[in-house]
Amino acid sequence: MSMLGRPMGAYRSAQPESTAVPPAVHAPVWDLTLRKQLRHAGTQFSLDLAFRSSARRLVLFGPSGAGKTQTLKMLAGIVRPDAGHAAVAGRVLYDSVAGVSLSPQQRRLAFVFQDYALFPHLTVRQNIAFARQPAGRRWINAPQDRPDAAVDRWIQAFDLTGVARHQPHQLSGGQRQRTALARALVNDPTALLLDEPFAALDKALRQRLRAELRDLQAQLGIPMLLITHDDDDLQMLADDVLHIDAGRVVGPAGSPPADAACALPARP
Repeated sequence: MSMLGRPMGAYRSAQPESTAVPPAVHAPVWDLTLRKQLRHAGTQFSLDLAFRSSARRLVLFGPSGAGKTQTLKMLAGIVRPDAGHAAVAGRVLYDSVAGVSLSPQQRRLAFVFQDYALFPHLTVRQNIAFARQPAGRRWINAPQDRPDAAVDRWIQAFDLTGVARHQPHQLSGGQRQRTALARALVNDPTALLLDEPFAALDKALRQRLRAELRDLQAQLGIPMLLITHDDDDLQMLADDVLHIDAGRVVGPAGSPPADAACALPARP
């Protein structure tokens, strides 16, 4: 049984088998070389990192301000790098030399923000259904009762049926996280990106939700990239670990071992 009280096979039915995207033969799951000069309030921060990893669950570990969130945003297409290359499972998402820069929608990466970024005026169902709106019409709130099998599927998978008409302020921390995950997964993404998803939760809830996330990723089988500065996240969720500090990959964090992940020479 999963920590949600569902059989271990329950999640797989929530994503049709035909939408699975297998990794390219011999390609690493994660292949990134990213450069970005960031300026804010008179200060500058230089991000210049490169790594490859074949891990299905990769953790970027490091202190606050190391550049972890900016790395995820560039991978997701929210922030544009100054130069570099990004590919997931052999699919090129960005390449400054080749002139490739897919939109966030074209990249089909699920992104769960640290604060979950739920719309406070929308219900659980509307928050999940928001991701189903065409990109040009997302300013229009999804109707509460519009039929949508994918939305229904994830509401059931995350045990949110009883709170589907509740707004975020009426939810527990765990329910807010599940709503954010359901919204991220409703369009069958090819990978899952998470920005410190447990940071705002108390210790007991963090432990329970780590186990839920580990079970979910195992059932879906999609690659997951998670950023954290919490040692407990490493122990529970990491197949490979990269240590990032001051915008650079400074090596594996050391626990668990990260033999498959390494810093690479920068691309020309």
